[in-house]
Amino acid sequence: MRIQILACSLALSTLLPLQNMHAQAVYPAISYSYADLADLTVSAPVVASARIREAIRLKGEQAVSVPAGRARFYVTADVTALIRGAGGLSTQVSYVVDMPLDSRGKAPKLRKAQVLLLGRRVPDRAAELQLVAPDAQLAWTAELETRLRSVVQAASTPDAPPAITRVGSAFHVPGNLPGEGETQIFLITANNLPVSLSILRRPGQQRTWAVALGEIVDEAAGPPQRDTLLWYRLACGLPRALPEEALRDADAIAATAAREDYRFVLDQLGACTRNRGQG
Repeated sequence: MRIQILACSLALSTLLPLQNMHAQAVYPAISYSYADLADLTVSAPVVASARIREAIRLKGEQAVSVPAGRARFYVTADVTALIRGAGGLSTQVSYVVDMPLDSRGKAPKLRKAQVLLLGRRVPDRAAELQLVAPDAQLAWTAELETRLRSVVQAASTPDAPPAITRVGSAFHVPGNLPGEGETQIFLITANNLPVSLSILRRPGQQRTWAVALGEIVDEAAGPPQRDTLLWYRLACGLPRALPEEALRDADAIAATAAREDYRFVLDQLGACTRNRGQG
């Protein structure tokens, strides 16, 4: 049976409620952070706005893995806008989603709900999607779609900042004056694009830092703006402390300075706040 195949093969979504006039119950809203949207977007080849045409609740063997307090649906939706999707997308798509029940144990009415979908195509099934995460179906709002489009645009450019996989090496060179020096930290990325951090100390001045995407460090570029893709890659991808193996060639004084400068960068970036799963 087609629905049974989909129930087993497609990833499930979403922990998020749909809050609109068609929902049977109202659930706590989630205020998505930039990191929340970027987490979903960078792994989603397909991003679309859609209106649910039909939602069939799956039971029995088709819903054996549904967590307590949730219900599984086989959804058919009309695509109203394709935000990302090389090669286009069928005007109507199907997918499987788990939805939370209300306080009375009733499932929401999904029919006619407007949603944002982040997924990937199912091989050899042009009209079927696999959502990239359990919560990759989002309740649509104009503001959320605008923010999502901004992240998609940044992630889709040829020179988009790559994911940070680890810190390669770090070293600190003291200057000629007391309190003067520079730390350089080289990062290893998913696509092997060179990314480095440069932190400068000058006597009587606050430390400054810059990030370079490439071989040349442009100190005038400065740090990335918050809630940009480059900020996300650093704030959410860097380890919380400088790994010891990155300092294997540094003496004790230089290693201490490098650790301090690395912590300075983390403090300047700020927390990688994530709110998904709190609704």
